[in-house]
Amino acid sequence: MIKRILVLAFFLSTLTLAQLVQPRLLVQPSEYDFGNIKQGELVSYKFIVTNGGGDLLKITNVTATCGCTAAKPEKDELIPGESTNINVTFNSAGRHGRQNKTVKIFSNDPENPEVSLTIKGNVVLSDKTSEDRPVIHFRETQHDFGKVNEGNVVEYTFVFSNAGGSILNVKDVRTSCGCTAALVSKDNLEPGEEGTIKVELDTKNRFGKMSRTITVLTNDPVDPNKILTVYAEIEKAG
Repeated sequence: MIKRILVLAFFLSTLTLAQLVQPRLLVQPSEYDFGNIKQGELVSYKFIVTNGGGDLLKITNVTATCGCTAAKPEKDELIPGESTNINVTFNSAGRHGRQNKTVKIFSNDPENPEVSLTIKGNVVLSDKTSEDRPVIHFRETQHDFGKVNEGNVVEYTFVFSNAGGSILNVKDVRTSCGCTAALVSKDNLEPGEEGTIKVELDTKNRFGKMSRTITVLTNDPVDPNKILTVYAEIEKAG
């Protein structure tokens, strides 16, 4: 019995020691609410990241769920006890209503290699904004096709609307690659009217993870160039 207790105590002490010498990513708080944001405003918040472990912490990547959100660490390597800021910026142009966006931090923390941060806010329209100009609004600006066999052509339809008070004109739709095609359903939208942009991605002769952008050019004076992003992980067929 005593032998078992000694073995257990040794195991626990070894485990505790191993945890102490590992890097550990800590973020407090992990959520921030901007409250009301006037449409068109660019708002930012700095999350403080600390290495609470006993070894070098390496931040390998920081990603955001939406093209309207950007996040960048001031330092990507932290010694034990050191802190840095991750500046998260949210662009409210072309958006309205409640917003909930996620930023993910990837690191070499073995216990928690992926940490999620959340920013929230409520984008409001002023009377002038809604009455005097067109406002382009997409339900979503990103789509992940997931795993796709090489050679397949996959498609997705983005839905957008004119949330403003005057006619919205779609001047052009440009793609970042010849493998991507985009077709808009209607060039001019009345206030409150909806339209669609059908995006096709040709995966022929492409492999691995890929992302492509589609830029929608309109007469929205605040957000004239709206960027859509599609993702896919291309696998060899068979």
